Amino acid sequence: MTRFVVAPQWQGSSSSRAMQLIDGAEAIAGDLPRARTVFLDPLPEAGDAQGTEVHRLSALVRMRGIIEQALTPADGAAEHTVVVGGDCGVALAAVSAVADDGLAVVWLDAHADLNTPASSPSGAFHGMVLRAIIGDGEALLRREPGIPASRIVLAGTRTLDAEEYRLVTDNDMTRLAPDALADPDALAEAVLATGATRVFVHVDLDVLDPAEITGVALPEPFGARSADVVASLRRLRERMPLAGASLTEFSPSSPAAAVDDLGTILRIVGALA
Repeated sequence: MTRFVVAPQWQGSSSSRAMQLIDGAEAIAGDLPRARTVFLDPLPEAGDAQGTEVHRLSALVRMRGIIEQALTPADGAAEHTVVVGGDCGVALAAVSAVADDGLAVVWLDAHADLNTPASSPSGAFHGMVLRAIIGDGEALLRREPGIPASRIVLAGTRTLDAEEYRLVTDNDMTRLAPDALADPDALAEAVLATGATRVFVHVDLDVLDPAEITGVALPEPFGARSADVVASLRRLRERMPLAGASLTEFSPSSPAAAVDDLGTILRIVGALA
């Protein structure tokens, strides 16, 4: 049985709409099963960099600890947990809770999120979180040991900064274009090829084409179709155990706009749950 942890973290975002990530998390939470959902309060403080190049670092470190604590179920009965953000930074705690030697990570995102604090153009952690998951970057946030790059699958990713492109190329990291997801077997085959025995799936809603969703702050053209994402996730789950998941970056411009997007979002939630 799937559990949900709703973590309305906004401090990792570079967007002027960052605070609306709280509204987005609340909108999604309203349609989740109440008995199986834990809603974490947003932190009252913005946080500070503490002398690093990561904006709002102190709040991010604190929220990571809160999420990790919430991911420890009281009875161990949950099949897996879906962490609903907030910004992409919540995926760090979600991956850390289930990481082992057999875990692969699928990163469904328009952006690679593979910058270091030094290479990041914004200083926002949501552009560094996958780099932290593979064990690089700011010491207070990175995973140790990291998930090997050979077990990362980028899917729907179409915007990379120079440092991210170098990392992907140098490590021969698996990357699926948005249109590759039209074949529902493509994602599962890519994950199986890593040799993993379980998979964690991260979904940043900007992986979708802007025609499919309006409530994302950093849309990129030529994205994936929601039907393709849902079919790919369902096929992946048929072929490999799902260790956990995260769904992030819903920042609707208004309550009415949130309603317009919820049907699409909940179909993705259903594929993960």
